Amino acid sequence: MANKVQQDEKQRRLEEALRANLRRRKAQARGRKQEAAEEPASGKAEKGAPD
Repeated sequence: MANKVQQDEKQRRLEEALRANLRRRKAQARGRKQEAAEEPASGKAEKGAPD
């Protein structure tokens, strides 16, 4: 029975980690989307210019 409890706890931790990872990836995607929307206004020529 203890083994079942350990398996359930492991499953719960894995599910929680997957949900956290999904939230993080969605936030990153939103950030990239917003950054891409702002990029044309700032000009792409500045990115390619040598320092």
